[in-house]
Amino acid sequence: MNRRPLIAGNWKMHLTVSEAVRLAQAAAQTCGACPDRDVMVAPAFTALTKVREALKDTSLLVAAQNVAWEREGAYTGEVSPVMLQDIGVHFAIIGHSERRQIFGEDDAMINCRLRGALAGGIQPVLCVGETLEERETGRTISVLEQQMRQDLQGVSADKMHQIVLAYEPVWAIGTGKTATTEQAQEAHAFLRRFLTEEYEKNIADGVRILYGGSVKPENIDNLMAQPDIDGALVGGAALQAESFDRIIRFR
Repeated sequence: MNRRPLIAGNWKMHLTVSEAVRLAQAAAQTCGACPDRDVMVAPAFTALTKVREALKDTSLLVAAQNVAWEREGAYTGEVSPVMLQDIGVHFAIIGHSERRQIFGEDDAMINCRLRGALAGGIQPVLCVGETLEERETGRTISVLEQQMRQDLQGVSADKMHQIVLAYEPVWAIGTGKTATTEQAQEAHAFLRRFLTEEYEKNIADGVRILYGGSVKPENIDNLMAQPDIDGALVGGAALQAESFDRIIRFR
């Protein structure tokens, strides 16, 4: 199946509102010149409204960096699917390794966020990946299987097509290290096999799986040449217009 590529920039806790708007507008210009692929940016919550307004006449997609599992309630510091929908944001990153590692979000919470997002009309970008210790002890596949099984619990086949997956080896995020193309492809192929076994082949073939982990202009072309890599979840290189432009324009 010919899956449409998706390049997503996760800006994490960077950029003021005005800086985010300028960077988003630059990305939108590149996006307009590359009609055969989707481009997404995920600003901080404070910048979402202004960025979305600035992009209203463009094809650039906007995502939140997280989303709560309830519509409303006593959840200090959380942002609900309804709040995102209200400002025209229809995507959210869920289960990023920094949420798992730094903030202690486990698979049960990630599953709640995922199902809450789907119920609230938000399309999730679900992140999974192993630590360096897990890779060095040969547990990459078992860790990915456990995360997928728990994170997708209760997600029906008719909802699965709304989800984007992102494989992000934790040891490669912000370290300058990148999984080899072979390592990345192996993990992506496993994730697709898992979806085939748990759902069915046509669903697995349709799900986009992004690679995240020190994606740079220098490695994007080789990564995108792999059969099961459908895009990239870009961190630091998405904070500079020039480098993000080159990644969006992968060949």
